[in-house]
Amino acid sequence: MSVLKGPRRELRRVLHNGAEYWGAPVEGGIQLADGRVIELDQVTHLPPCQPSKIICMHLNYASRYYELRGKRVEDGGYGTPNYFMKPPTTLNAHGGEIVRPDGYQYLNYEGEIGMVVGRVTRNILPEEAWDQIAGFTCALDMGLQDMRDTDAGSMLRVKGHDGYCPVGPGLVSGIDIREQTLRTYRNGEVVQEGVLAEEMLWGFDYVLADLARHITLLPGDLILTATPANSRPLEVGDRIEVEVTGLGRLSNTVVAAPAPRAEVGHSPTSSDEVRRVSLGNDERLPASLRARTHHPV
Repeated sequence: MSVLKGPRRELRRVLHNGAEYWGAPVEGGIQLADGRVIELDQVTHLPPCQPSKIICMHLNYASRYYELRGKRVEDGGYGTPNYFMKPPTTLNAHGGEIVRPDGYQYLNYEGEIGMVVGRVTRNILPEEAWDQIAGFTCALDMGLQDMRDTDAGSMLRVKGHDGYCPVGPGLVSGIDIREQTLRTYRNGEVVQEGVLAEEMLWGFDYVLADLARHITLLPGDLILTATPANSRPLEVGDRIEVEVTGLGRLSNTVVAAPAPRAEVGHSPTSSDEVRRVSLGNDERLPASLRARTHHPV
């Protein structure tokens, strides 16, 4: 059955008393597969997928494209999607901590939708893609933009830090993901908003078929589908949340950690390019237009 067809189903992967379980949210908590209902405060959420690879899109929302490239939808000329990868060690979960090492200042949030592969997938047509998808989940593509001057293309040290891919709280199927709206909240205030039907440049089916032309995708593989405008840096202590209608709400908190011990390699920088991407050109905008939730598209 296509992932788009109801009824809605949500599965969560949790840790309870040292053991891992799959369950479904019910009134009062999580109903485990063995029938027990456990209160939410008695479980720790785990990522609702176990990917062999995490593939991410650079740009896929018109507002973000406009913010960074100055091109509106009606101008066209977007070309084709570009991708990068995050290591599986970036996986994090609902309620998890996001670490900002000492000496870094541009830890940017990017609220996204994660697409989880459900079957071995290779060489498919876009119209066949929906039957290959296990479900969708809220996601955060976190990044240390301080490292952008060395890893702008691969994004390895920008986006590859441990724990910089929170996903959850659950894996959802049985909804039409194309009709949903994504919102990101910083300390309870909306900082990003994207209506998928109005904003996404390439649909989920297109993206899956594009990747499967060259790469065998395995069950559990995770594809992040990019972010709307207004990705900005977070501070230690901030709570960052991604809510997608029909999917749920993912919540994480930023904590501090010491700087890496080895003083080798590229150091954090605050170049014009780092600030342009991290601050979204805020430095060049009039104060009345800074940190707008909606950009013209």
